[in-house]
Amino acid sequence: MNKQSAGVLLYRKSGKQIEVFLVHPGGPFYKNKDLGSWSIPKGEFLADEEPFTAAKREFEEETGLAIDGNFIELNPVFIKSGKKIFAWAVEGDIDHLNIKSNFFEMEWPPKSGKTQSFPEIDKGEWFEIAEAKLKINTAQFGFIEELISLISN
Repeated sequence: MNKQSAGVLLYRKSGKQIEVFLVHPGGPFYKNKDLGSWSIPKGEFLADEEPFTAAKREFEEETGLAIDGNFIELNPVFIKSGKKIFAWAVEGDIDHLNIKSNFFEMEWPPKSGKTQSFPEIDKGEWFEIAEAKLKINTAQFGFIEELISLISN
């Protein structure tokens, strides 16, 4: 079975502007990457977990903050590897400077035999739609497009 992820696209309205909350992956591979590297807070889940439950859990694990509200289910997207990403949009507001991500361990530097710990995300930020479309991983671009079409009606 292909892997699957679930996440939350948090958005807020500021006058006529809409902003979305995206996170930047932590670890050495993404340290100097920006455009196309950001993501909705998301993570993998197993077949026996409901995607919506996983999405809320992953948001909390990656930000340290629980989120609630009127969730809008978005159409899933597929990435090149075949992984399916489920997402829900919800209006809300969080202080992006006070997020606390969980950590993961990996061998670093490669083939060194040393294990280091890195935050799953190293930062989160609010972006207006035009900038968010440049920052987000292209596989998740459709989430922003769908959100705009849903809340503009």
